[in-house]
Amino acid sequence: MKKILILNGPNLNMLGLREPEIYGHDTLEDIRALCEETARKKGMEIDFRQSNHEGDLIDWIQEERENIDALVINAAGYTHTSVALHDALKLLKVPVIEIHLSDPSTREAFRHFSYIASLASAIIKGKGARGYVEALEILSTLPENQNI
Repeated sequence: MKKILILNGPNLNMLGLREPEIYGHDTLEDIRALCEETARKKGMEIDFRQSNHEGDLIDWIQEERENIDALVINAAGYTHTSVALHDALKLLKVPVIEIHLSDPSTREAFRHFSYIASLASAIIKGKGARGYVEALEILSTLPENQNI
């Protein structure tokens, strides 16, 4: 059974409250439930986590690097600022899918650059919660230990 680590960065615990006109009305718990349902249907196991702290995300990547078949990451604001997160992702030898609920390229200029993009096997943006489902669907089609 494929094990997928799904990491969520800062402020995503406020989904449904924070700028719903941009991020939608789904809460992070709604997204977790959607991911759990999708993973169950696809015969995958997920580990779904969120932190407002950059070091937690880095620690989780380091701790789980040998235990996962893929990583789905919505690094939120750290996407555009964290060289440290970029460096942690370099440790992985599994597919990484970068997720954005909105489309950063249509927003403020500082959101146009991603420190994750160069390491991502796929980038899904502007699809709201559905982007997480798409990421899991992509990963479910891959043989174990295969990059996209």
